[in-house]
Amino acid sequence: MDFMQRIRAFFAKLTYGAYGSDQLGKVTLYGSLILLFLSFALGSTICWYLSIAGYVWTIFRMFSRNREKRAAENALYLQKTEKLRTEIRQARVRFRNRKQYKYFKCPQCGTRMRLTRGCGEKNVCCPKCKNTFKMKA
Repeated sequence: MDFMQRIRAFFAKLTYGAYGSDQLGKVTLYGSLILLFLSFALGSTICWYLSIAGYVWTIFRMFSRNREKRAAENALYLQKTEKLRTEIRQARVRFRNRKQYKYFKCPQCGTRMRLTRGCGEKNVCCPKCKNTFKMKA
């Protein structure tokens, strides 16, 4: 067995059964990277230590063999950030379709709705609260 084969075998043995990367790991990795840049820009040692701690925690989670616990941590993170992630996803769709549709909120309950651009002034009925109002697209 040559040197490269031994290196490959070592890494295969090291990562066998490891949890790997998930959404929480990516967020902590990017957050640690931002903290590292902030520590250089501001000269703050606290940001640097927090950045290193984030890297260590991310690597620990990736190489952990306790898959159930890591999956539970990731599920909790996804549950807590579901509303924010949905808002961001919907904002991207609204931005992508901004030339085709006019987006607006119901003045009574705040439900988001849309009208095709160029259709003129319409009477709109909110599907949630049944409030009727005029909107120009």
